[in-house]
Amino acid sequence: MTRAGERFLEAARLLGLEPAVRRFPEGTKTAADAARAVGCDVAQIVKSLVFMADGAPLLALTSGPNRADPERLADLVQAEHVRQANAEEARSATGFAIGGTPPFGHPQRLTVLMDRDLMGWEELWAAAGTPDTVFPIAPRELLRASGGLIADFKQETR
Repeated sequence: MTRAGERFLEAARLLGLEPAVRRFPEGTKTAADAARAVGCDVAQIVKSLVFMADGAPLLALTSGPNRADPERLADLVQAEHVRQANAEEARSATGFAIGGTPPFGHPQRLTVLMDRDLMGWEELWAAAGTPDTVFPIAPRELLRASGGLIADFKQETR
């Protein structure tokens, strides 16, 4: 197990969770990769996307096929400007690399918004600290563990 994976498991245990982490050597870096590996709908994949809201990190837990809309995120957190974090900002905020960022277990308390579309499933799959590991979790448990708020922030398709 990697150090990132160990940190994730320790954070999960502190939250009262014992996640059944699954490793896929071919990688689960994208939502489509993860869904294919797990054998679930891509909408059951939780993307942990880091944004910068007026310079402060924000985590948007987004359903696999959805794109987070920075303008909607800005409205929700009452920020003037929201943009996607770069790789260095994301790692600094979460302690994990892009593609393996879990929905909780970060070194600092983050504002977390959870895509309402994730609530329609019995089981979700999220990154477990590395780009080749995922774990299953019920939406309500994810909401509790992440300290998130359910919100509508997906980009509308035109």
